[in-house]
Amino acid sequence: MNAAPGRIGVLTLDTLVRLSRGPGEATPRAAHRLTVPEGMTAPLGCDAVAVPARLGSLALPRLPRVGCVYADEAHWWWLVPSDSDYALDWPAPARYATGAIVPDAPQVPGLIHRPDGTLPYTPPIPLYLTLCRLTDTQPTWSRPISA
Repeated sequence: MNAAPGRIGVLTLDTLVRLSRGPGEATPRAAHRLTVPEGMTAPLGCDAVAVPARLGSLALPRLPRVGCVYADEAHWWWLVPSDSDYALDWPAPARYATGAIVPDAPQVPGLIHRPDGTLPYTPPIPLYLTLCRLTDTQPTWSRPISA
């Protein structure tokens, strides 16, 4: 729709969003869901735990069992059963991703480890304890309780 000189035409939501970002600001990246590899099943659902790549490479050899692990340049993503954040405060800089959704990624991270068998999960408690040790964080159940 062309507006008469001196009048503003109708602005769409897309136009308003682009204008609010300002010139040169990038469009936000899409979120991607990590998928279970073909031939595997996820009867407990899937969430993911993301850690910076430097911690991922340190955690991998310390775990007794490792499920599917995905990686991009910045993070490693570990598939865990749904609700593995129940009663756990995952230590920073780890991030818990419900539904195994990777936010703000330019593309889906690549699968770098696939376990033998049909289950894609890394057991969450050993992963949690490993990340606590690597980040020098006391596990939730070991912290003093304040009244």
